Amino acid sequence: MSTPAPPSSGPAAPTEPPRGRSSDAELPALGPRGMARWAWTQLTKMNTALFLLLLLAVAAVPGSIFPQRIQDPAAVQDYLDNNPVLGEWLDRLQFFDVFSSAWFSAVYILLFVSLVGCVLPRAAKHWRAWRAEPPRTPRRLERLPEHRALTLGGRDGAEAPAPDDVVADAARLLKKRGYRVAVRDAGSAAPSVAAERGMWKEVGNIVFHLALLGVLVSVAVGSLFGYKGQRVVVEGESFVNTLIGYDSFTPGTNYDADWLEPFSIRLDRFEAEFNRDTTNPRNYGAPLDFTAEVTVQDEPGAEPREEVLKVNQPLNVNGVKSYLVGNGYAPVIRVTDGNGDVAFEGPVVTVPSDGVYTSSLVLKVPDARPDQLGFVGLLLPTAVGGEGEMPRSVDPGLANPRLILSAYHGDLGLDTGAPQNVYVLDVEQLTELNAMTNENGAITLDAANPVHELPDGKGTVEFLDVKRYVGLDVHYDPGKTGALVSFVLAFTGLLMSLFISRRRVWVRAARGTDEDGRACTVLEYGLLARGEDPRLTAEAERLGELWTGQWESAGVRDRETAGPAPARAGSEPASGNE
Repeated sequence: MSTPAPPSSGPAAPTEPPRGRSSDAELPALGPRGMARWAWTQLTKMNTALFLLLLLAVAAVPGSIFPQRIQDPAAVQDYLDNNPVLGEWLDRLQFFDVFSSAWFSAVYILLFVSLVGCVLPRAAKHWRAWRAEPPRTPRRLERLPEHRALTLGGRDGAEAPAPDDVVADAARLLKKRGYRVAVRDAGSAAPSVAAERGMWKEVGNIVFHLALLGVLVSVAVGSLFGYKGQRVVVEGESFVNTLIGYDSFTPGTNYDADWLEPFSIRLDRFEAEFNRDTTNPRNYGAPLDFTAEVTVQDEPGAEPREEVLKVNQPLNVNGVKSYLVGNGYAPVIRVTDGNGDVAFEGPVVTVPSDGVYTSSLVLKVPDARPDQLGFVGLLLPTAVGGEGEMPRSVDPGLANPRLILSAYHGDLGLDTGAPQNVYVLDVEQLTELNAMTNENGAITLDAANPVHELPDGKGTVEFLDVKRYVGLDVHYDPGKTGALVSFVLAFTGLLMSLFISRRRVWVRAARGTDEDGRACTVLEYGLLARGEDPRLTAEAERLGELWTGQWESAGVRDRETAGPAPARAGSEPASGNE
C-alpha cells in the first residue's frame, strides 16, 4: 500500500502555455485607415443619424432665445450694451449668428453625411435583393409561424393532381396576389414554389430617408440663397424690388443683392370692407375683407399688368411672393418752415393701435429752417368729441378724419448718422411748441380747420388729404418647392413603410397517402413575415381559400386529420428565415 506524498510548501511550478499560443494576447493596432473605417461605420449608423437630428434641434434653440444679427442687428447691439461681459462671450461663441455658426453648420453637415451613408448602401442592397430570386424553400415548413397542409384527391374516386401541376397552379395564383415567384425542383418528387411580396415596404423606407435628405438640402438652399423684406406702399406709389426699395431687408447667408429681380408693384387702390350689421353691435366695424388693386411690371420695359392682392392670396412675380400683411391710413401733410419754404409735403404712414384705427403719427422735418421741426400725434378716422371732451374715433372708416398733433423744434439728431426709429421722436433735445400740456395747446386739423400756424414764427402745418397704405412682406425661397415635394415624398414613404407588409410564402407538393391509404397529393405551405405582421394569419387563411377553390374537384381537405405527411425527397436546406 502506497503512501501519498505530502503537499509541497513551496510555490507551484509555472506551467508552460501550449505550444503556438501566447499567454498575453496582443491586439493588432487599427492604424489611420482602420480608425477612419471605424469612424465612418459609426457615423453612418441609423442611431447616429437620429442622435444628430436631435442634436440639430437642440442647437437651434439658442436661435429662438437670443436675438440674431441677421434679423435684428439693433437688438443684438442692445443686448451687448446691456450685458457687456456675457454678451461678449456669447458673441464669441456665435450665439447671435446661430444658423450660420461653425458648430451649427458642423452638426447639419454631419447629419447630411450620416443620412447619405445610411441610405445609399441600404438602397443598393435592396436593389440587389429585388433583382434576386425569392429565397430557397426551407426543409421543414412546419417551423414557420404559419403552416398548413392540405390533401388533394384520394377520396370518392377523385384523382390526385400531379405535384408539378399543383406547384404551377400555386405559382399562378400567388402571382395574381402580387407575389414574385420562383418554381424550384420542377420534375422532382417534391417540387416547390418560393414567393415574396412587399418589396415596396423597404422602398418606402428608403424614399422616406431620401426625402429627409431632400428637406435638409431644400432648407439649406433657402437659407443660403433666399431673402425676405418688408415695405410700406401708399396709394399711388410704387415699390421697386431693389435693395434701396425695402424698409427692411434680410438676405440669405450667401445671397447677393445684385441678384434681385427688378420688378415693380404700384398700389392703385386699396379697399377695406368692414361689418356694417347694426343688429350685431359687438362685431360692428370688424374687418371683413381687404383688397389691394396693383399694377405689376415684371421687368423694366415689360408690359404692365393689373393684379389683385388679398390676404392669404400672395402676388407671385418671377418666383418672388408678396403678401398683404397690414394696412392703415397715411395723412398727406404739408409743412412750411419759418422762412416760408415748403420743408415737407407728402403722405405720412401711421400705425393703427385699435380696432377703430386710432393711429399714431410721427413726422420729422430735418429740412425746416431756421430750426428743424418734429411732430407726434394721432389720426382719428371718424372723430367725435366736442369742446372740453377728449376726442376719439368711433369707426374704422374714414368719415370725419382729424389730426391731433404736438409740435417741437430744435435738433432732431439726424445729422449724426446714428440710426433712428422712424416711428419714434426723441424729444429730449427738442423744445416743445404745441402740446396739450402747455399754453399753446395741441394742434387740431380737420376738414373745417386744415391749417395751423406754429408759434414763434416757426411756420405752418397743413392737413391736405388721407390715403391708404398697405404693408407688404416679400419672400423669396428657392428651396420651398423642393421642401414641399420632399415632405410629400417623406409622408408617402412613411405610409408605405407602415402599411405594406413584407411576406414570404413557400408551397411544396409531393405524392403521399391519405388516412385510408389511398394515393393522394399533399400540398404543404408556410408563411414568414419580415418583422411584425399581425395580418399574417389572415393571409394564410386567404391562401387556404385559394387552394380550396382551385382544387375543389379533387376533394381538398386539411392534412391534420389525414395522417402523416410524406417524405420530403429533394427538398433543400432551410433558408429565408431572415
